[in-house]
Amino acid sequence: MHISPYEHGNIFNKDPLRDRKLLLHKKEINKLIGLSQQKGYSLVPISLYFKGSHVKIDLGIGKGKKLYDKRQDLAKKDAQRQIAINLKNTR
Repeated sequence: MHISPYEHGNIFNKDPLRDRKLLLHKKEINKLIGLSQQKGYSLVPISLYFKGSHVKIDLGIGKGKKLYDKRQDLAKKDAQRQIAINLKNTR
């Protein structure tokens, strides 16, 4: 993960691309690895925040959409776009 160095820092700034520890139990890490290696699943960062000198991240497991779900969403977006265009033209 890349965390930009503090602009007003000095020579003691840390390398922005260094490896960082994942503070979880080994069982939790293995569970996340196992879930993320299944087909269609991926590890997704939900939020990132600072707590003291630590950077904390909330992780989640995400599952990709099926093709028919994508088609439905595209159809909804297209319909909303057409409605917005028609409303704009009638005013």
